[in-house]
Amino acid sequence: MTSQINTIMKYFGRRIRELRESQGLLLRQVAAAIEIDTALISKIERGERNASKLQVEKIANYLNADREELISLWLADKIESTIVEEPAAAYHAINIVKKNLEK
Repeated sequence: MTSQINTIMKYFGRRIRELRESQGLLLRQVAAAIEIDTALISKIERGERNASKLQVEKIANYLNADREELISLWLADKIESTIVEEPAAAYHAINIVKKNLEK
């Protein structure tokens, strides 16, 4: 199951890598700016570790990125990693939450 989760949890990591590389920044520069070690930011980019919400916000600020976009991608990773084990029930659960959010 771990390998399946690792292949799924990449929306956020892929986007921050794109942003970082487009700005010509090194992993160590981003890591220093958000006060984590380089290995951790590397794992976040590869989808091997989850960032905290505070880290997401710091990354958004440092990369001058759209905070809402990064939070949405971060949440998508969290949701998908949670529901991957129950795909049949997941769709129904998402619809329940969607209805509640629309209220």
